[in-house]
Amino acid sequence: MICSISGEVPVEPVISKSSGLLFEKRLIERHISDFGKCPITGEPLSMDDIVQIKTGNIVKPRPVQAASIPGILGMFQIEWDALMLSNFALEQQLHTARQELSHALYQHDAACRVIARLKKERDESRALLAQAERQIPSQLPVSDRVNVAAVSNGKRAAEDGDFNADGKRFRPGISSAIISELTEFNDVISKQRKMRTIPSSLAPVDAVEKYTQLTVNPLHRTNKPGILSLDIMYSKDIIATGGADSNAVIFDRPSGQVVSTLSGHSKKVTSVKFVADTDMVVTGSADKTVRLWRESEDGHYDCRSTLKDHTAEVQAITIHATKNYFATASLDGTWCFYELASGLCLSQVDDPSGSSGGYTSASFHPDGLILGTGSTDAHVKVWDVKSQANVATFDGHVGAVTAISFSENGYFLATAAQDGVKLWDLRKLKNFRSFAPYEENTPTLSVEFDHSGSYLALAGSDIRVHQVASVKSEWNCIKTLPDLSGTGKATCVKFGPDAKYIAVGSMDRNLRIFGLPEEEEQNPVS
Repeated sequence: MICSISGEVPVEPVISKSSGLLFEKRLIERHISDFGKCPITGEPLSMDDIVQIKTGNIVKPRPVQAASIPGILGMFQIEWDALMLSNFALEQQLHTARQELSHALYQHDAACRVIARLKKERDESRALLAQAERQIPSQLPVSDRVNVAAVSNGKRAAEDGDFNADGKRFRPGISSAIISELTEFNDVISKQRKMRTIPSSLAPVDAVEKYTQLTVNPLHRTNKPGILSLDIMYSKDIIATGGADSNAVIFDRPSGQVVSTLSGHSKKVTSVKFVADTDMVVTGSADKTVRLWRESEDGHYDCRSTLKDHTAEVQAITIHATKNYFATASLDGTWCFYELASGLCLSQVDDPSGSSGGYTSASFHPDGLILGTGSTDAHVKVWDVKSQANVATFDGHVGAVTAISFSENGYFLATAAQDGVKLWDLRKLKNFRSFAPYEENTPTLSVEFDHSGSYLALAGSDIRVHQVASVKSEWNCIKTLPDLSGTGKATCVKFGPDAKYIAVGSMDRNLRIFGLPEEEEQNPVS
């Protein structure tokens, strides 16, 4: 008697009333509970249709193969062969799966390369399109400019052209993706600041106290003298200056040679900024334009874009710490937020309160989420970049705010005006210290923290360096450098890498470098 399911002699045999088939009780019970039908005939079957057969206790006979040692060995050999065949089949399946995975990975890598190339081509096309948009309206009559469609990021920006119904130029705005990028960058920088330490290579106070004039470098034309702005690229130790002669000059300090002269503006260059660790320079001018310059293979800088979004003098340019965006401030009472890659103005912001005159200075906070601006009517305003809302206003200055600088520690702000320099605590939004270094009619024209936040320099009729302290401690003046130009107007000041030197521009055509003579001889590239 053999079980119809297992093909072996059942231990607890049962029989089906309907089909008469014999089953092992535990097997048929499980099958009925799962399927409710006979496994052989497929007819409906329940446990009520099953009759148990009574049998005597018998000893199950051994298989014939297990009756002898050679038979047992034969069984083992058969089992071993089956195991080896199964293992071989598994290895073949594994090899096939690995080949398929390798092919899939190759296809994925190829797809990623194609996507990267397409993205690059897309970005280049967007940049060319944005540049063409800025150039085409300027070549059309005023009556036709309104009909030029504004395109942003490859999409049509407005059906009615480049202007909104209220007559203002259309701006695509700061997208949620850009806001996420700025927020993520802010989180990273904020965490890094908590672990920030003063570099050991920073020039000590006793060295700064001994600074003297090292070099005088005539960079601009004599018929229109005056250096109005300067910036330093620390990685290459090159200096950019903007002059009243409508030129910007790139100067290699270690070699003492002029690398390139950036000609193109029709009026004085009021602001010049390097895009850190890149080959780009941004300049702003009294001719109401902003120009983007890129270094060519021969080392000279060529103008790649001319931006004409302001209607009055561009007074300040500030580069965002991501190196992907920058902002400009103008006497037309607006500041603009640009995408650097395309030169596209994403947002142009004016003061909704109407209380501010034109903007004379601007600077991004090191974290990149707030922007500080100074105006002709002595107001200092702090803006939330994400919402472009004015979140704080500082009053107290006399005259136009000529310069603004955030400390690297993130919570000190220095501003300069006709009445001197004021220091603001961004945590409590209040002024905690003021300097009045000059006579009443002598304005402070520049103020600048060094990159470590350890020193503060201000410039006017001379140059003064203060040691940065806390809110309650004194900020001692550790060095006063005379204005050797003879004009009585030091217009801009900037610390070199690790404050190893100080670069000063004045209303003559010379760039002056102050530092330690022995430092200049021992480490001319530092």
